Amino acid sequence: MNIRYRVELNEGERAHLTAMLSGGRHAVRKLKRAQIPLAADAGISDAVIAGSVSVGGSTVYRTKQRFVEGNLDLALSEEARPGAARKLSGKETALLVATVCSSPPEGRERWTLELLAGVMVGLTEHDGLSRETVRRRLAEDDLKPCSERCGAFRKWMAPTSLAWRMCSTSMPKKPIPGSRWFASTKARHS
Repeated sequence: MNIRYRVELNEGERAHLTAMLSGGRHAVRKLKRAQIPLAADAGISDAVIAGSVSVGGSTVYRTKQRFVEGNLDLALSEEARPGAARKLSGKETALLVATVCSSPPEGRERWTLELLAGVMVGLTEHDGLSRETVRRRLAEDDLKPCSERCGAFRKWMAPTSLAWRMCSTSMPKKPIPGSRWFASTKARHS
């Protein structure tokens, strides 16, 4: 059964929505949801609202439904989006960071993401763990490649290609040969 929701705004709600639309910084989705109750209160049909606000008819229906059954804040907010639960809990993430900061296994110079995933499967009750999950959790804790906080990744290596070149037009005055900012096309040999 298709239920038709009738939106009736009071003066406070109408003023709040008008102020939201007239200025300030808000998410586009929230602004579109703010236009829907105003248009519905004016008696405009759902199809016309959907076309003028550039949303689907179901968005208009759900926004009106949340306003009538709940309140204005509920109508303007988004519902939680579905998604998979985190694979690693907080304690398991702490264990991962501790493992990364420890020395690598015998015969290894450094930790790799695959090696860390394998060790975490052994230390936790997970059947499997992808390298991408390990990478995301390490990135959250700001452990990135070239990070010197732990021995998880290789230290910075000098480039094997030509040295960086600089354009003399981007420098304030003419470069002096041998100075720090001298531009050269020759490879640096160290």
